[in-house]
Amino acid sequence: MPDNSEPLVTLDLRPAADAPPLRTPLYHQIYLVLRQRILDGVLPNGATVPGEFELAQQHNVSRITAKRALDELARDGFVTRGRGKGTRVSYSAPRRRVSAGASGSIEDLLALGRGTEVVLLDFGLVPASDEVAAALNFRRGAMVQRSVRVRRTEDGAFSHLTAYVPADIGDRYDAQALADAPLLVALEKAGVRVAAAEQTIGATLADAETARVLDAPFGSALIKASRTVTDEAGRPVEYLIALYRPDRFQYRMSLSRDTSETAHRWAPTEAGYRLL
Repeated sequence: MPDNSEPLVTLDLRPAADAPPLRTPLYHQIYLVLRQRILDGVLPNGATVPGEFELAQQHNVSRITAKRALDELARDGFVTRGRGKGTRVSYSAPRRRVSAGASGSIEDLLALGRGTEVVLLDFGLVPASDEVAAALNFRRGAMVQRSVRVRRTEDGAFSHLTAYVPADIGDRYDAQALADAPLLVALEKAGVRVAAAEQTIGATLADAETARVLDAPFGSALIKASRTVTDEAGRPVEYLIALYRPDRFQYRMSLSRDTSETAHRWAPTEAGYRLL
């Protein structure tokens, strides 16, 4: 039997054709830039943040706009502001809590789920949309089981997961099974022998519902992973749409250089997930 345990991962960074144009206020743009510098450790805990006058000059905005950006950072706990003391970073990036490989066995893929907790938001049968029907090789409108879950650590939610499973497979487990374990575990306990996965990674914007459950700003950027899982017979058994907060989740890849006569390029040797 062929070894199909390694998922195929492709990257799609093109914006959706129907994505609305971003109209982010200037103060929030400055806020996002400074917040990212703090999260990345460029501005570590205790570091001095440029003041209102300096920010106004750097970004060609008014001091009122710069002040609002700094006030937003203070409100969210990233900096402290004091008269005559300036603005200082008051945030330390949390230690990395969970890391899971994506180039090995199914057990590696489950590690991320076992290191977190899940909140089940919805569970039941729905008619398949065009997208879901194509992924599962179903006809449009055929009934599939849909589950909507949020994964979180003690620092808060980091992913919003919508999974679709053929109804005949979904009938083999209940909502409690998804509250207690990752979906792949439920599938295997239901007798499904998962063999392969194909995944596409891109980006999308947080709608109102996703922003609420992930505690993210409406319209903020999210990592989007679409994954189709197949069994040993090649039948699609799950279609997953996963949305991740980029400040709490990373996808990493190790590369090695291919120096053969016909190719001089980088080739992936290992890939995985990491929570921040």
